[in-house]
Amino acid sequence: MIEVPGAFVEDTGWLADQLTLSARRYPLGDRVTLGVLWWYSASSVLFGPVVDGRDPGLAAVTLLMEPDGRVLDARSPVYEGDLPARTHEMLTAAIAAVAKASGARERHLWAIAADSLATRLLWAGRAAQAAQFAAAIGAELPTPRYVELRGRQFVRRGSCCLIYLGASHEEKCTSCPRQKPADRLARLSRLVG
Repeated sequence: MIEVPGAFVEDTGWLADQLTLSARRYPLGDRVTLGVLWWYSASSVLFGPVVDGRDPGLAAVTLLMEPDGRVLDARSPVYEGDLPARTHEMLTAAIAAVAKASGARERHLWAIAADSLATRLLWAGRAAQAAQFAAAIGAELPTPRYVELRGRQFVRRGSCCLIYLGASHEEKCTSCPRQKPADRLARLSRLVG
């Protein structure tokens, strides 16, 4: 595992290298798909500090990564300031850089960020705070959504990670929004037995 300054996320040259590394894992993916896949993973990790009340600013974050480019964790100090404003600043910079490096649409990347926030808050047992927190971050961030099945909550994703386009052995994720709603609910229902 290697440590990488979070500020590298704003460096489109570094991001291009990350997309090249991703292409080794997902050889069928074009640059847009690779950018979406990379951001899908990275945004979830970048929301770790946010949910833990730590500094999400890219200059304050240290990313823990595998040599193959996978982002595993993000560390940063406790943050005493305006957490939603700092999160908006981080997302705006990161999304603009990923969009520039990959050609992915910023709107799609913001939707992925909303799903990542929803997931991290669900894991922390704080899903009830998702809508209010997302609104405080800014209007670009869609409202996180959830669905409850047999007493268990799942993120009702509004974004697609495109993994099924980037790897020949992958299918759409269980909660993928690019399937019929009834099919998605049936697949989620199987998870809760």
